[in-house]
Amino acid sequence: MNRPVPAGPADPTELSGCAEKLIRDRHATRAFRPEAVPVDTMRAIFSLAGAAPSNSNAQPWQVEVVSGATRERLAHALQAAHAEKRTSADLPYSEDMYAQVQQVRRAAFGAELYGALGIDPDDHAARAAYDAESLRFYGAPHAAFLFVNGDGGPRLAADVGGYMQTLLLAMTAYGVDSCPQGLLSFYADTVRGELGVTGGKLLVGISFGYADETAPVNRVTTGRATLEATTAFHDWSCG
Repeated sequence: MNRPVPAGPADPTELSGCAEKLIRDRHATRAFRPEAVPVDTMRAIFSLAGAAPSNSNAQPWQVEVVSGATRERLAHALQAAHAEKRTSADLPYSEDMYAQVQQVRRAAFGAELYGALGIDPDDHAARAAYDAESLRFYGAPHAAFLFVNGDGGPRLAADVGGYMQTLLLAMTAYGVDSCPQGLLSFYADTVRGELGVTGGKLLVGISFGYADETAPVNRVTTGRATLEATTAFHDWSCG
């Protein structure tokens, strides 16, 4: 039986305030400054992300991080593949996979995002041009590509999704900004070919670096569904 959860005071722990700030401060950045993240910082971030949980501790992720000339070469290759419509998504994607309420949330976010960019909702050419330019990682000096090893099925992909969230929070903790980009995964063969990756299925690419705080697009905020809309507490009781 579902019961309403009272809006009583939380029972904080020593780390709850830090966790609250860390999780709520993380957000997608879509305009970056060119300066690189120090190598020692990157190593600390990715080492921390490796503490992510996974089923039976399988750790089915393989991460490829690009910077410098490799990043530039890959950006050109991705834009060429996009222009030539050479998509190669390893994991299925369809607009139909979203429920109606999810479509409503996506539309609201899109309106806010393109509004901040000064792009009219009906200006499909401008929206397409922005998508193509995003394949240059929004100007970020680095990008990480997360591959699912093993059979690449949904259970292993879920583990890599858990790794991704841990990685994003680790970046936030170290003052590094990021943006997961689903579009980068639509060109898996291009990424594999440029990086010499021979196995795994590409789940997502993450652009990262330091935010350009002057860019209006970085002031876009995204709402979240209410707790009641997404979460049911079964057999909850006060005592």
